[in-house]
Formats: sequence, C-alpha cells, structure tokens
Amino acid sequence: MTSSMPESIRHILRAKQHPARAVPCDHCGAAAHRPCIVRTRNRVLTQPHPQRISAWAQTVACCPDCQVEPTTPCHEDGRARSTVHARRYQEAEETAA
Repeated sequence: MTSSMPESIRHILRAKQHPARAVPCDHCGAAAHRPCIVRTRNRVLTQPHPQRISAWAQTVACCPDCQVEPTTPCHEDGRARSTVHARRYQEAEETAA
C-alpha cells in the first residue's frame, strides 16, 4: 500500500531543483517535475533546457519590458518573441524565491 506524500514535504524536497521543472519541457518532452534529458544519449541533465526556463518564466511572471501578464508571450513591435525578455527571467526568479 502506498501513501501520497503531503505537498508541503514534496515542496521542500523539490526546493533544490530549478523552479522551471514545474512546467513540462517542450524541447525534450520531460513531464513537469521531471528532469530534462538528452534523448540521443538517454542522459539526464542537471539543468533544464533554455526553452523550458523560458516557458516557466512566461507562466509565472509579468514582463517589465513589454508589459504583458503571466502566460502571455513577450513581444517586440507587435511580433511575438520566441523567448522571454531577460527582465522577465529576473521577475520569475524573484517570484520563486
């Protein structure tokens, strides 16, 4: 019989992990809370892929540069960016701390 771990304990155990692991990785297909991998070598990475970090920052933080809300992609001159602005990363890290 297995019992589920309380979320408060689970959060403490995950505290050492990069907060971007809270979202799935579009690059390698890793599920939320699972590490990114290099599929060709079946190697587990210690840090998330940059695309995953960008997706996480977009999910949790507003962007001070282009003034968009969480979940809305950053933009420049009306065009969506493929990554988020550097200041949005900073906002996301401050939110996670």
